[in-house]
Amino acid sequence: MKIRNSLVPANLVSSILLSLISISLQAQAVPKRTIHVFVALADNQNQGIVPVPARLGNGSDPLPNFYWGAAAGVKTFFARSPDWALLNCRGEGNAGEKDRPKPAVLERCVFKYRNAEVYLVADAYRGDEIRQAILDFFDAAAGASPETVALSAGSQSFTLKVRVGSDLVAYVGHDGLMDFRLPVVPKKKNETHRDAIILACASEEYFSDALRASGAYPLLWTTGLMAPETYTLKSALDGWIASESGEPVRERAAAYDKYQKCGMRGARRLFATGW
Repeated sequence: MKIRNSLVPANLVSSILLSLISISLQAQAVPKRTIHVFVALADNQNQGIVPVPARLGNGSDPLPNFYWGAAAGVKTFFARSPDWALLNCRGEGNAGEKDRPKPAVLERCVFKYRNAEVYLVADAYRGDEIRQAILDFFDAAAGASPETVALSAGSQSFTLKVRVGSDLVAYVGHDGLMDFRLPVVPKKKNETHRDAIILACASEEYFSDALRASGAYPLLWTTGLMAPETYTLKSALDGWIASESGEPVRERAAAYDKYQKCGMRGARRLFATGW
């Protein structure tokens, strides 16, 4: 009995291999989106804030700080969120303390969104360096001062482009522009679209001129006094990651009422989007 070999034609094998390689390359080419958050630590002594308990308002200690290490602070809130994974922190109390991006930054933490290639880099600035924090925020919004962050995940190593390379920049903290003027106003450096979130009291009024000069788009900012706690930032980012436009993001931010009990109407009035 004669058995015939059942062979796959060589051209078909080549076609299958090329398809698999193409699929693999496409998977590797999923673009990473980066969010850079600039946090000015709450500081009772050096900022014009309504005083908070001394432990929360020590601008030189990020661990318990109202805007960073407290329950609704940026570091703690994202670290506890089931939607985000903390990759690393460098600075105060961490190995690699010398690996800060600059002396004004006490700690830098990097998070990854669990269900998408979205990374969040958050910098905690000393409370007495609030002017530098705001200036750096506008610098990034304008597309200036390139910087990279080296990361490793399992066997893979890669770098993130932050500041100028960020798709969204955010400022969290006291509205220092109520108290001082910036020495310079960074101007738009390129045509790259960047969204901006500014969680500070009356940021639409005080940040408007400099943000317009930077060329960034105000995805979310505020019309009155507010507590810049991280549940608002997280809600807005949920919408941004889902590619929502400004109004749905603004509506998400109105979840502020859940925490502050100000009423949904008041919460909606507190936030604005766009020009």
